[in-house]
Amino acid sequence: MTSITAQAILVWDTLPKSEKEYVTVADERESKRLQRARSLDRDELGAIYDDYHPPIYSYIYRRVGDVEIARDLAAEVFRRFLQALHKGSGPNEYLRAWLYRVAHNIVVDHYRRQQNQKNFPIEENLVGDSPDPGQSAELSLQLDEVRKALRGLTPDQQQVLTLKFLEGLSNKEVAEITGKPVGAVKSLQHRALAALQRQLVPSEESPS
Repeated sequence: MTSITAQAILVWDTLPKSEKEYVTVADERESKRLQRARSLDRDELGAIYDDYHPPIYSYIYRRVGDVEIARDLAAEVFRRFLQALHKGSGPNEYLRAWLYRVAHNIVVDHYRRQQNQKNFPIEENLVGDSPDPGQSAELSLQLDEVRKALRGLTPDQQQVLTLKFLEGLSNKEVAEITGKPVGAVKSLQHRALAALQRQLVPSEESPS
């Protein structure tokens, strides 16, 4: 295994390992916010869009890798949110988790329609600012192999890796969004990284 591929795997395996406990919106404040949203308060709805559209768009873009598609799918997330509110349904708590779950389902539906799954762009997170153009070029070639390996992951595994490593969320936050226990999130993450390594290492160790 070359040092370049080892670097790519290492980045995936060691990006924030420390468990960070983020201070999220207080339950009481979020409850009041959702009450205002359910009453279709225009100011509150606008504030929710301003707060959550950027991360939702970013999450979807990481998954589809196309600006226009990401814009359309992000808009669909908020259309469904408004539709749910008009029907008297929608989230009663954990608004962000609800929006991310809808975004995930929309991405999965998009790939089912396309029947040609693509992977999220990862080079900006792995290449970095290398002073050596040759090394950057070599790493970019290795990343082609990483992208191919990512195609073999399940939607749940891709979701966990996107939220954990590309969106920088803690395991606890990923668990809230996916509706899975923290232990299940860690297991998905471990299996996904192991799958990447199994697919990448043999291709580098085989004789040229």
